[in-house]
Amino acid sequence: MSVESIITENLDVWTSAIKTKSASGRGSSKKLELFGIKKLSELILDLAVRGKLVQQDPNDEPTSKLIGRIKFEQDKLVEEQTIKRLKPLPPISNEEKTFQLPENWEWCRIGSLFNSIVSGGTPSKREPTYWNGDIPWASVKDLGNELFLSKTQDYITQKGLIAGSKLAEKGNLLICTRMGLGKIAIVDVPMAFNQDLKAVAVSKQIDLGFFINAFKTIKIEGTGTTVAGITQEQLTNYPIALPPYNEQVRIVAKIDALMALCDQLESQTEASIEAHQTLVKSLLGTLTNAKDSDELNESWQRISEHFDVLFTTEDSIDQLKQTILQLAVMGKLVKQDSNDEPASKLLERIAAEKEQLIKDKKIKKQKKLPPITDELKNFSIPPSWRWARFESIFYDLKYGTSKKSDYDIDGSAVLRIPNIVSGEVTLDDLKFSKMSEDEVRELKLCKGDLLFIRSNGSLGIVGRSTLVENDLDKFVYAGYLVRARLPVKNVSSEFITLLMKTRLLRDQIEKPIRTTTGVKNINSTELGLLYFPLPPLNEQNRIVEKVEQLGAVIKRLTAGVQNLNYAKCKLCDFVEMA
Repeated sequence: MSVESIITENLDVWTSAIKTKSASGRGSSKKLELFGIKKLSELILDLAVRGKLVQQDPNDEPTSKLIGRIKFEQDKLVEEQTIKRLKPLPPISNEEKTFQLPENWEWCRIGSLFNSIVSGGTPSKREPTYWNGDIPWASVKDLGNELFLSKTQDYITQKGLIAGSKLAEKGNLLICTRMGLGKIAIVDVPMAFNQDLKAVAVSKQIDLGFFINAFKTIKIEGTGTTVAGITQEQLTNYPIALPPYNEQVRIVAKIDALMALCDQLESQTEASIEAHQTLVKSLLGTLTNAKDSDELNESWQRISEHFDVLFTTEDSIDQLKQTILQLAVMGKLVKQDSNDEPASKLLERIAAEKEQLIKDKKIKKQKKLPPITDELKNFSIPPSWRWARFESIFYDLKYGTSKKSDYDIDGSAVLRIPNIVSGEVTLDDLKFSKMSEDEVRELKLCKGDLLFIRSNGSLGIVGRSTLVENDLDKFVYAGYLVRARLPVKNVSSEFITLLMKTRLLRDQIEKPIRTTTGVKNINSTELGLLYFPLPPLNEQNRIVEKVEQLGAVIKRLTAGVQNLNYAKCKLCDFVEMA
């Protein structure tokens, strides 16, 4: 089976095996990683270095003679004092020969193909006369974008070169041996380079394109406590399979042609993904833009008939989730009931209860809230609904303890971001802190409370809320959390939790976020000023029930898509040449 057949006969697998992007590479301009095409590219290189990409030609000069010519070239350069003789390399063991070679190929260490290898350096940063000159100075950050390197982010002077660096000649290779392991580039103009790179002159008897492609297949694993790196000895000792020179040239031509095909597949796939996302967004938009229930039902019927082609990716399912939440806050998800007590009465009752709590000195008097202007009301709501600010429905917003948590199990358990970041309260990996009875009483958690993350740290999303589903009298919470106590007889905590996931609320939360020493924060005042449409209590409950029903459908959709994507990605790992 030809390589072209591997591509064409498995085209659907290569182009539809997609993951959420976790690293740069193919598909780097998108939020998704085109895993199948990435694996196809790796397969092409793997076949190339095993001698399975092009046919062997018995008329080619065998590699054994090529190695002899390389040795002759190196001996001559040493004799002419152009280079220094490199340290002899050990023979390749049978364990290192991981596959059977085609006839006329030979195993060798990549260091045996080097005429020279030079380490770079960094001139002193404290000496201004060494920097901002006209000599390009390469570091790891300059590699990875273009194969041929002619420009760098930093430049040094002739003084800087003499004082602390080395010059790589045009045609040399720069290879990362620290931080950016595996990165490689061809020097296009003479340039200096730092200590994380090696400048390598590869023998002229080797096709440079073949060497670079072969180098990309080497599994480089660095060591180090802070930054992974490899030594020069480790670099030169990597074994590769070396074909005759003419076959190297044929392999490079074949790789270039097939990689161009991969690039074409990538462009087509990304265009298809973008078109699919646009289609889904447009069709879901007909739901939120529906003028009445009849138009909404008509749009939903049209979408539901095509679920199997619309919601085939995690992104499209996320769009569906967000649309459902948007319909919920617009009053379009469930029907209104004229018998429901209107939200205006609900707000009046909550305000009266808060006034009584203030008189009883159980909560503090709150500042007068600014009105919600028409400019903020970017969509219409049903007549029985009212726009409200969060502070108008909360009894109070209270920060957690600033006391240090330790492992003293005699203290009170302190909930931290790791205990709520999953969207529910978990009691794993609890920390404890010594608290007074008054502090425990002030910071206790009751069923229906919401915990807001006000500082992101390394785990949290600012403004994310978690519902406390059971009384936690003996628990308190950390200072980067805010407890919101709700009048649960008048407001559904579950509904407010849904609100916090909507784009309406996320946009408001993310807008005022401040950054303190690199950590994002939002305070209780900003949380209290968040505005939203409030339905009657009975409708809040109906909305929660409907969202839960649709959520079960979405979970099944998500599981199906994830399982299918997993199967496709695993299949890409096993596609081999017959």
